[in-house]
Amino acid sequence: MKSHILLDELMLRYPVLCDCKNEILTATEQLLSSFKSGHKLLVAGNGGSAADAEHMVGELMKSFVIRDRQIDQDVASALSERFGTEGHTLASKLEGALPAIPLTGFTGLSTAFANDVDPQVSFAQQVNGLGQQGDVFFAISTSGNAKNLINALMVADAKELVTIGLTGRSGGLFNKYCQTTIHAPEDETYKIQELHLPIYHTICLMLEMEFFGGNR
Repeated sequence: MKSHILLDELMLRYPVLCDCKNEILTATEQLLSSFKSGHKLLVAGNGGSAADAEHMVGELMKSFVIRDRQIDQDVASALSERFGTEGHTLASKLEGALPAIPLTGFTGLSTAFANDVDPQVSFAQQVNGLGQQGDVFFAISTSGNAKNLINALMVADAKELVTIGLTGRSGGLFNKYCQTTIHAPEDETYKIQELHLPIYHTICLMLEMEFFGGNR
């Protein structure tokens, strides 16, 4: 990937992450392949990791560093043709996006399922309803043992999604249930979370460069 330089820069800023450089690269390549094939990303986590899931999706669904992320020209043309000046203006304000969904955002669904069925299966139900073969399920957990994420990973595997985990040094059960696991080399929760941010930021930057970077 032409965006490798961003990964090298990450290693310079956070030398502690050198041990998981290949894991980050593998996960990014899996996401790149999935997006290029027209698939989407599902992301989930609990607590601080839920906030990270929302944050990651935000960087993918709108401009991050590259401010001129062009939308599909067929869409832009259709807006102009069908709605004239109004459509052209709307198209000029839209940005290119990589399709990503935070499973943490469905409050009504998740609370209903938790109340009626089982709170530990809420994410799994969403993967069951939204996930399709070739999509990516990206699970974030500092321990790698969150039961609701393990259940979701099992459903993702059964439906032939690509499964990626972002966790801490040990990896926990993510080592068993994820095709690729990124191990932030720390053991305490807050220290792991401090490393998760630059990891997923760099993944998002690399993807943005690949899809919207042009000759940058």
